[in-house]
Amino acid sequence: MTATHAGPVLTARAVLLDMDGTLVNSDAVVERCWRRWADRHGLDFDEVIKVVHGRQGYASMAVLLPGRPMEENHAENREMLAAETADMEGVVPVPGAPAFMDALARLRLPHALVTSADVPLSTGRMAAAGLALPDVRVTAESVGASKPDPEGFLKGAAALGFDPADCVVFEDSEAGIRAGRAAGMRVVGVGPRAAALGPTVHVEDLTGVAVADAGDGRIRLTFG
Repeated sequence: MTATHAGPVLTARAVLLDMDGTLVNSDAVVERCWRRWADRHGLDFDEVIKVVHGRQGYASMAVLLPGRPMEENHAENREMLAAETADMEGVVPVPGAPAFMDALARLRLPHALVTSADVPLSTGRMAAAGLALPDVRVTAESVGASKPDPEGFLKGAAALGFDPADCVVFEDSEAGIRAGRAAGMRVVGVGPRAAALGPTVHVEDLTGVAVADAGDGRIRLTFG
């Protein structure tokens, strides 16, 4: 664990959780689907994959094919979501995610899923990884702007009834970390993509994250 701007303990009133790369390792599916898309458009897959993590598909396409009509991006994004939802091969939990999610649920600590996936894809991937869905979920259908816009995290905080400054975000991607920061939240960066992005705290996975009820309506997160 590498801490950048904080010590090894954070307290919060709510936790907002990205899905892909944070709770669920879906890289195999993402790479298969986006490699086909890159080949179709004659793009370098290595450059494509640098863009797509954390963003909704249409937003990634807008970056990669600038000037293309947005309705074409939305149409291809619908195809991409359907392809990803139909392909769960290799989808597994990030190490430590089952125990982490179990602790949040068992202690009844406020938490929400904030993902760029839509409802069918997030439902399928969480199930494939053996993870229970939180009661509060902000998905692609819930927002008008993709990460790195903070809308999703702000909606998650509002749905749980907490001020953004009282929330901690768990994220793996540049777009997600930027979104969490823009929402005024502290960010725990998970995995190798997050290491160089200056999160409040960085962890390799969720195995070293301990969750406790700190009393007075607060959550204590210990990183070891």
